[in-house]
Amino acid sequence: MTIRRLLLIAALAGLLLAYFALDLGRFLSLDYFKSQQFTIEAWRAAQPIQAALLFFATYVAVTGLSLPGATVMTLVAGAVFGLFWGLLLVSFASSLGATLAFLVSRFLLRDWVQQRFGDRLRAINAGVEKEGGLYLFTLRLVPVFPFFVINLLMALTPIRTGTFYWVSQIGMLAGTLVYVNAGTQLARIDSLAGILSPGLLGSFVLLGVFPLLARKLVAALAARKVYSGWQKPARYDRNLIVIGAGSAGLVTAYIAAAVKARVTLIEKHRLGGDCLNTGCVPSKALIRSARLLSHMRRAPEFGIRSARAEFDFAEVMARVQRVIKAIEPHDSVQRYTELGVEVIAGSAKLVSPWVVEIVRDDGGSQRLSARSIVIAAGARPFVPPIPGIEQMGYLTSDNVWELRELPRRLLVLGGGPIGSELTQAFARLGAVVTQVEMAPRIMVREDPEVSEMVMQRFRSEGITVLVGHRAKEFLIDNGEKVLVAEHAGQDVRIPFDAVLVAVGRVANLDGYGLEELGISAQRTIETNAFLQTKYPNIYAAGDVAGPFQFTHAAAHQAWYAAVNALFDPYRKFRVDYSVIPWATFIEPEVARVGINESEARERNIPHETTVYGIDDLDRAIADGEAHGFVKVLTVPGKDRILGVTIVGEHAGDLIAEYVLAMRHGIGLNKILGTIHIYPTLAEANKYAAGNWKKAHAPQKLLAWVARFHTWRLG
Repeated sequence: MTIRRLLLIAALAGLLLAYFALDLGRFLSLDYFKSQQFTIEAWRAAQPIQAALLFFATYVAVTGLSLPGATVMTLVAGAVFGLFWGLLLVSFASSLGATLAFLVSRFLLRDWVQQRFGDRLRAINAGVEKEGGLYLFTLRLVPVFPFFVINLLMALTPIRTGTFYWVSQIGMLAGTLVYVNAGTQLARIDSLAGILSPGLLGSFVLLGVFPLLARKLVAALAARKVYSGWQKPARYDRNLIVIGAGSAGLVTAYIAAAVKARVTLIEKHRLGGDCLNTGCVPSKALIRSARLLSHMRRAPEFGIRSARAEFDFAEVMARVQRVIKAIEPHDSVQRYTELGVEVIAGSAKLVSPWVVEIVRDDGGSQRLSARSIVIAAGARPFVPPIPGIEQMGYLTSDNVWELRELPRRLLVLGGGPIGSELTQAFARLGAVVTQVEMAPRIMVREDPEVSEMVMQRFRSEGITVLVGHRAKEFLIDNGEKVLVAEHAGQDVRIPFDAVLVAVGRVANLDGYGLEELGISAQRTIETNAFLQTKYPNIYAAGDVAGPFQFTHAAAHQAWYAAVNALFDPYRKFRVDYSVIPWATFIEPEVARVGINESEARERNIPHETTVYGIDDLDRAIADGEAHGFVKVLTVPGKDRILGVTIVGEHAGDLIAEYVLAMRHGIGLNKILGTIHIYPTLAEANKYAAGNWKKAHAPQKLLAWVARFHTWRLG
């Protein structure tokens, strides 16, 4: 704590001590003012300017120090100075005093509160940054909320000082007027209860509701402005139209059909989107085949002298397609039609906020109107504009599944989850793989030790991992494909036979009318907390909306998009991103939920770290998978979980227990007290909780218990 803060705390403590020690509060009582009313009014008449200045300064000091008595002083202002001058003095003095208390609280407490509780206050901070003035205005109109508490608490938020002052000035005006006016009748008031009557408090509550009603009115006027120039249909063909049949689109349509809405789902490619056809499903099928081969190479570890497999890469890729076909019925036209969804194969384009023009795959076209529209158009692989890349016949996660011949030398551009999964899978299938990543390490969203563990595993499997290499140019040199990359200021030439580009994905933003309707979209479609776009009846969900590009995150958003689209303005929900897990399906498998240690440090979030090494777990040892760890971040001194990273066998399955715990506020003590089957990998979660408990054991109490047991020995 700085010297200035200590000095300020000492000064405030001294003033408060003097206030109570000298019983100065007696001068701010209603009885005292009534007994001295004639004398005070006479002094004000003789010296009006001095009286006004002294009253003003005293009022600022009382409110600035958050002392009791401001209400009584407001009454006195009306009695002594009259309605107009009393209102003028109190209005400015109360706002200045409130701002002074606000600044003191901000100086002393805000940094500490935000550092300690910043993660939990993130949603509040975002709301205050966007609409803090409205929140403050509402509170100022309702005197049921103590004003001094509002002053101190608002200082802990990001609201600007200027905004706090002028909103307070306006917001407290109505209440000040009522109290000053009551003060003009001070001789008739025996106690504050005479002012704070149920009727008056009810009036204040109505005043408090006014901003909410005003907000609704402003929103309606804003919507009217947005929709100006568009002809709204007299009647709608559908309750909901969904553009895109990936995870977000399918779930949205499913929910709409489940609540008996008339819904049309439009898809120009294949139902299931990237996840079924080119992403999650085919990649996991390929990884499973590759993993089987890797385990055969490890046969001696399991007491088997040798094991070998004969396989054909084309047959492996054929199995991938069979897996897709086996899962395809879950996302089929037939299934969704039976659920009550109208499914149309074709391209959709917004021609108005309510109307979609559809060009069917069979050549026909039609226009449909809907009260609400959900855009779930997904994303595609990003191909960076590196010179020469177009001449390489590059692969992406979209078309790599068309391969039927294994590349002899495969260059993988990108060290994220997709690039890492395919790097290891192709290496295990027999390709000589070089992974190139521009960042200092692969899997940069994870903690450094996670990246290091994965890189060591990759290199032990014969993969060349080149980090800190920036791709500059692709070229063909004497018939050989070459990547020229910059590393440590030097050019490095990397020959290859095929290149797989896996440097990220970009949202599909073109071709369905966003620009024509003026819907803001750069990297993703801009939405509010309810997933609404510029037009309140048009929503976006999934990869096209961000911020996460996971199938399960898209499905999560879809619930909010569907419910809000179907039931707004009667009811709508803000999207909850507080507990979003994910996993990278490599060996060792990596799974995470919440923040990790690197993020906690970057954001100055106080935390404790507990680690359990899976190399000590009985089941992991028996399975020959004794590697990895469970790392849990908790609130200092408490068992509340901030985030978990698991590295090891079936990490994506093990993380589910922590996802549930975080979602429902279950701490490590409850996990420790839960029976886990022996021997299972899930015991790692219990042992991690046990490590936390050991670190927080009550040592003094245990020392006394030890003495107790010694005494019982006789």
